[in-house]
Amino acid sequence: MDALTILLIISGVVLFIILIRSLRIVPQKSAFIIERLGKYSKTLEAGFHLLVPFFDRVAYTHSLKEIAIDVESQTCITRDNVSVEVDGILYIQIIDPVKASYGIENYKYASIQIAQTTMRSVMGKMDLDKTFEERDNINSVIVLAVDQASDPWGVKVTRYEIKNIVPPQSIKDAMEKQMRAEREKRAVIAESEGERQANINQADGERQAVIARSEGEKIRKINEAEGKAAEIEKIATATAYGLKEIARVIADKGGADAVNLRIAEQYIQEFGKLAGKNNSMILPANLTDISSIIATATSVVKKMNKDSSGESAG
Repeated sequence: MDALTILLIISGVVLFIILIRSLRIVPQKSAFIIERLGKYSKTLEAGFHLLVPFFDRVAYTHSLKEIAIDVESQTCITRDNVSVEVDGILYIQIIDPVKASYGIENYKYASIQIAQTTMRSVMGKMDLDKTFEERDNINSVIVLAVDQASDPWGVKVTRYEIKNIVPPQSIKDAMEKQMRAEREKRAVIAESEGERQANINQADGERQAVIARSEGEKIRKINEAEGKAAEIEKIATATAYGLKEIARVIADKGGADAVNLRIAEQYIQEFGKLAGKNNSMILPANLTDISSIIATATSVVKKMNKDSSGESAG
């Protein structure tokens, strides 16, 4: 192999290497920062690109995807002087590759430091109990602080999430006791509320029963009263009818004599009963004058007959 052939082979290899170094294929969602003779030249986006050999070089490569950065656990002191271990995840995305290349040496490290500093500041303004309740508020404050600081770096902070808030073991035990006491308290309250409602329901049932019984008793008394009234009315009607019939019979021939006889019989019968029930009694002076008694009764009957005749005429 002569010298010319060797020279051609070497030239071909050099040209191939130069061609390879001049060609750049940028993946999707990526950006290449190109420097020409040490100075920023351009930003290559996704696709095929050709560089100037020996003058252009790829200085930085960036992924434009959202990046999740683990923020390591750190010790924070709350407002009530309790030390807690807090860690989280920071989500960032490059929106300006040039600023991300020349704005700061290491934007990831800087973002983590700001997140941790802000976390300590926020936790120091809250009591321990509030830290568990205000996670969303803490996340929002950290996102705002890191996003404002990282704006000159071409980095956008999308969100921050606290993973764990770990208090000391003694605080855990105290919190567990407190939670147990709170659960027992709620159980007692729930039981008492149940008993209270049961008593209310029972009292309401008894009240309804009393009302129902009183209504029934009221209706019963009304019915009895109406029945007695109807009975009295019927008795009065029958009595009036009987008296009218007696008066009508007395007015007939021989009726007065029959009445006198009936009165005398009843007088003797009742007087005999009175004598049988009492050992001693007061006798009227005119006991033997039965005719006068009959005459008196007869006059009453005649008066009733006269009144009855007058009513009939009216």
